[in-house]
Amino acid sequence: MTSLLTYGGLFLTALAAGSILPMQSEAALAGLITVSGLSAWSLVLVATAGNVAGSIVNWFLGRGVERFSDRKWFPVSEEMLERAKDWYRRYGKWSLLLSWVPVVGDPLTVVAGVLREPLATFVVLVTIAKFVRYMAVAALTLNVIG
Repeated sequence: MTSLLTYGGLFLTALAAGSILPMQSEAALAGLITVSGLSAWSLVLVATAGNVAGSIVNWFLGRGVERFSDRKWFPVSEEMLERAKDWYRRYGKWSLLLSWVPVVGDPLTVVAGVLREPLATFVVLVTIAKFVRYMAVAALTLNVIG
């Protein structure tokens, strides 16, 4: 039961961090690798799944965001949204390999939704990016403690 709660907590933390919420999940992963006694590999897979799920939420938000862009309460100006769209058009789907980067990654996943990047392509590229990032965190953590 404890391992199920640990995995569930990590998944939810990574999901929130992968969404537009300002959170980090790397410290949770490193901490669990250090103290939980659970497989680092399984923890990386759970964190990756949660973070990709959060990015998919962003993609869906992007699909519907433009209908609100003319509202006063909308947090992004039309000019900012157009600049983001131009940037994504310039660098294309491969820019999703940067979806792991703090500050840049979350808006990138929203813009991919706005510009109707196919979900299958989106998921593959974002999964690669998030998995590599978590593998790097796990490797660094294991080198420090091992």
